[in-house]
Amino acid sequence: MDMTIKQAQQQVDEWINTIGVRYFSELTNLGILMEETGELARIIVRQYGEQSFKESDKKDGLADEMADVLWVLLCLANQTGVDLTEALRRNMEKKTTRDADRHSNNEKLK
Repeated sequence: MDMTIKQAQQQVDEWINTIGVRYFSELTNLGILMEETGELARIIVRQYGEQSFKESDKKDGLADEMADVLWVLLCLANQTGVDLTEALRRNMEKKTTRDADRHSNNEKLK
C-alpha cells in the first residue's frame, strides 16, 4: 500500500481516535520515541556492527522497528500540529542550500 506522509499522518490519527482511544501525552510519546529508537539501534548494532544477536533479539525485525519509530513520530507530529510533508520539504530545501558543496568537498568521503 503506497501512501504519502500526509496520508500516513491521517491514518495514524484515525487509528488513534478509534482503536487507540486517544493519544498519549506528548511527553509520554517522546519517551516512547526514545524507547523505539533504542530498539532500532539495538537491531542495527547487531545486524551491521560487531555485537551478536541474543536469542530474544531474533524475533525483532529491522523494518518493524523502523515502522515503530515512524509511528510515534507521526503521532507527535499530529499532536503538535506539524505537517511532516511540508516540514520535510523545507528541511530538504535547507540542506540542499546549506550543503550544496559541503559533502562533495569533504576529503573523508572520497
